[in-house]
Amino acid sequence: DVQLVESGGGSVQAGGSLSLSCAASGATRYMGWFRQAPGKKREGVAVIRTGTPYPTTYYADSVKSRFTISRDNAKNTVSLQMNSLEPEDTATYLCAASTRTSVDLGRPNTYNYWGQGTQVTVS
Repeated sequence: DVQLVESGGGSVQAGGSLSLSCAASGATRYMGWFRQAPGKKREGVAVIRTGTPYPTTYYADSVKSRFTISRDNAKNTVSLQMNSLEPEDTATYLCAASTRTSVDLGRPNTYNYWGQGTQVTVS
């Protein structure tokens, strides 16, 4: 099994920035971030390919141009830089990883490993 350990998050005013990081204990093909607000469905935010030399990225439309996902293969970590944060970004952010050959940002069940989640609050 792959263990995911998240760090970062916190509280910030609208327009501010936060950064999240996720360290994986083993090999993956994809790593990404989902978020879930109380009473809402889990929503895909961003994903990056980790199993190839080419770090292809995918973003939800709601965060394009504001969030950037990146990877550090040497440390087996993925980071999410969140800029121009809005109150609507408030949620628990969960790191996800997949060893499958393909994933779908709209389908959480295509990811087989999950972190515990970290809170992001924008006021």
